[in-house]
Amino acid sequence: MDAKKIAFALLIVALAATGLTQTPEPGKKKEIKITWLGHSAFEIVSPSGTDIIIDPFLTKNPATPTELKDLAHYHPAYVLVTHSHGDHLGDAIELAKMSKAKLVCVAMLEAFKKGELPRELFEGVNVGDVVKAGDVKIHVVPAMHSSEPSGRPVGYVLEFADGRSVYHEGDTWIFGDMALIQEFYHPNIILMPVGAVADGQMPQMAWLAVTRYFKPEVVIPMHYGALPGSSTEEDLRKVFGKDPRVVFMKPGETKSF
Repeated sequence: MDAKKIAFALLIVALAATGLTQTPEPGKKKEIKITWLGHSAFEIVSPSGTDIIIDPFLTKNPATPTELKDLAHYHPAYVLVTHSHGDHLGDAIELAKMSKAKLVCVAMLEAFKKGELPRELFEGVNVGDVVKAGDVKIHVVPAMHSSEPSGRPVGYVLEFADGRSVYHEGDTWIFGDMALIQEFYHPNIILMPVGAVADGQMPQMAWLAVTRYFKPEVVIPMHYGALPGSSTEEDLRKVFGKDPRVVFMKPGETKSF
């Protein structure tokens, strides 16, 4: 090998060592951004930028940071409501009107008449329905709770274009059809409601539901620490132990997955 070829070979080795010849990993997944706004309120941004807010109980939520109570801060394309209790319906109607977002929920006629939401901004759904939201498929799944004054409780599975999915359980108790949610949608990230008896699932029951029916990579506790009588983070850590899948968030915090 002549001197020029030896020099060229050495240059290639040097570039490889410094990482200058590296190219992005083929098929590398883009990030899902999840912001916990306190209680059961989340803002989720898909890898392609579709902005979805779930259960926007914000202006009267004691856990929502002051700067995030201003509805003008948000610009969602879709607003999802799991049921009509005030700590879930919250500011959904006003937020949809301000942002011109599509409001997705089971029909809540009294709430919508009161809020005078334009019909074109309302997407009525039922269990089993699928809503196409940009690069996201929103699957409507059952929940075991109540929903006054109207509608019925549901959860949502957000399925992304890369095959991953996020399951917002809404307010629910453990139920056998969670096995079907796992079979059909295999959620990678579960937003898990935990709280005192009045809040729905006790931490022990919530954790049993996850360990019995699901195989998530990440579990984010929600529906605690906001209202009187709710569980605290310390209460939850005693139940979940040091399971590495459990990711505690602070209200207002954003994490990427």
